[in-house]
Amino acid sequence: MLIRFWGTRGSLPAPLGGAAVQAKLRAALRKASGRSFADDTEIDRFIASELTFAERSTFGGNTSCVEADIGSDEHLILDLGSGVREFGNRFMSGAYPGKKKVFNILMSHPHWDHIMGFPFFVPAYVPGHTIRIYGGHSTLDNAFRRQHAEPSFPVDYSQLGASIEFVTLDPAKTYDIAGAKVRLMRQHHTGDSYGYRIEHAGRSLIYSTDSEHKFEETGDTYPFVDFFRNADLVIFDAMYSLADAVSIREDWGHSSNIIAVELCHHAAAKRLCLFHHDPNSDDRSIAEVLKDTKKFEELARDGRAPLDVFSAYDGLEIEL
Repeated sequence: MLIRFWGTRGSLPAPLGGAAVQAKLRAALRKASGRSFADDTEIDRFIASELTFAERSTFGGNTSCVEADIGSDEHLILDLGSGVREFGNRFMSGAYPGKKKVFNILMSHPHWDHIMGFPFFVPAYVPGHTIRIYGGHSTLDNAFRRQHAEPSFPVDYSQLGASIEFVTLDPAKTYDIAGAKVRLMRQHHTGDSYGYRIEHAGRSLIYSTDSEHKFEETGDTYPFVDFFRNADLVIFDAMYSLADAVSIREDWGHSSNIIAVELCHHAAAKRLCLFHHDPNSDDRSIAEVLKDTKKFEELARDGRAPLDVFSAYDGLEIEL
């Protein structure tokens, strides 16, 4: 199972601005002061070895979209945030030889940041393509049609060339989608959202975004612990700090990095990916959250197996 991240932000896109680019350049120039480089290879080596991720790169600005490539001849995508535009462009460039023109989409929920990329998903405009949109909400089609309607967008939904189907899923059932075993679980979020457990060839992925977990509920008997149990990778909404999650942003429908670690420890998950980054957080602050999360994980481990913690960024690929 190969996981590709096309969008990792929450709420709305957060593109890198000129001031942020200049800050990265200043940091790089300070560290390179007094040095000379014989060629581009030496420059690349310096960038990779002596600059931090936040200095040399970016966590990205697109909203939620994750690809789970299980080797099937059909595509499997989680959410349709602005990142799906990049995925669609890659597909249209011929980057997926041997794949059918069939796209299976698992939707967490229809809030705008999770569907806003669909009008810019080029395969939706091409006859002969099939798009199946799955989710726990029975009104998903209304959200997609409304997004394309006047005055929001110039191309009406009826003008899309692809065959588009909506399939309502039951959390009490297990489904075979694109060759993977898929279960979903209702989460605490305004209007509800759904987390997914995807299993294939002995590997398991949890996709749990836009879900609020109360810190006092995260013990061994908490239902999500069993849902996360022994997962190879948990992609988790860690939009807020714990302080925000239990105070001014309580009941806003998102969770924290600390709760992510607690849940994964109880569930004996192997890897934790912090996801749905706050659009107000710059690269440096996201990197600091990751650093603090790693420290907390080590302190809270209490004899458990180590949990590998990292942060999602646009373009990240993980093989399970």
